[in-house]
Amino acid sequence: MIPNDRPTPNGPREGRGSYYSQRSPVSEETLKTETIQIERKTFSFTLKENPRGRFLRITEDVGGRRDNVIVPATGLEDFLRVLADMVQTSARIPPKNPS
Repeated sequence: MIPNDRPTPNGPREGRGSYYSQRSPVSEETLKTETIQIERKTFSFTLKENPRGRFLRITEDVGGRRDNVIVPATGLEDFLRVLADMVQTSARIPPKNPS
């Protein structure tokens, strides 16, 4: 792997904690939350708003390990279109290894 040693506008990178500690907290309002369980994964969909705008936060939790995806509200229709297309494609193409 190639290290990322480029200078940043916020100063040198000294690990994840120092970057986030330099940023001032932004107030976020939760507008709606839905949670679903699929196999051993829990997905939380949270529509939020802050001074920069609305966004959807998708959180995947697997045994306490969490990963997030943030989708700006301006991209939700495209996100939904691609997701619907993936659902249709998955239904149309039979699995190679049926369980």
